[in-house]
Amino acid sequence: MNRNQLKALAAAAMLLDHIALAFLPQTGAAYFALRFLGRITGPVMAFFIAEGYLHTRNVRRYSLRLLAFALLSWVPYAVFETGSPTALFPHFSVLHTLLLGLLAVWLWDKGPYAPLWKALGILLLCALALPGDWSFYNVLFVLVFFICRDSPKEKWLAYSLLAAVMILSNMTSWFDLYRLGMFLVPPLVQYGYNGHTGRKTALSKWGFYAFYPAHLLVLGLLRY
Repeated sequence: MNRNQLKALAAAAMLLDHIALAFLPQTGAAYFALRFLGRITGPVMAFFIAEGYLHTRNVRRYSLRLLAFALLSWVPYAVFETGSPTALFPHFSVLHTLLLGLLAVWLWDKGPYAPLWKALGILLLCALALPGDWSFYNVLFVLVFFICRDSPKEKWLAYSLLAAVMILSNMTSWFDLYRLGMFLVPPLVQYGYNGHTGRKTALSKWGFYAFYPAHLLVLGLLRY
């Protein structure tokens, strides 16, 4: 799969995940299966944030684009989560945590030379990510994908350890094991992604950004 195809797959998995969350009984097999598949979306998008940082010609413009769509998604995400367009805090979408992941990569790559300042900056970004979808794990996923980009073994080991911590720390019942779907990401990206972009069109550039708030708003209005 090229980048466009993998992003489309992640978007489809996200849609199914959100349909399950909104409309299916939380003890059913269908709910478990769709949420299991949906666990690929956050890490796959984190992977492409790291890729995007490496290939963008203007990091500032890239971050501003993410910021704009994070703000645009704020109300739809609140509607989906709560049914209210005014319950904005602490309901921040995945674009919020992906933006902070991008800033963490920039800080690691271009920030102060002193490791202490880098560490403190990354800790601050992780703290800001706490109220967002995927929390600080998305910040760390982006960092792992960037730092270990040339070492698949280290990259997927670090990712798997983070995923395991996230799964264990959020366990309240055996049904929460749908989060094991996160372990679909290493074989999917490592062996399913060919490293090519695909056709460069307006849809491939803006499609996910537009689809994300639109589907949240529609599902949120239907849900409540």
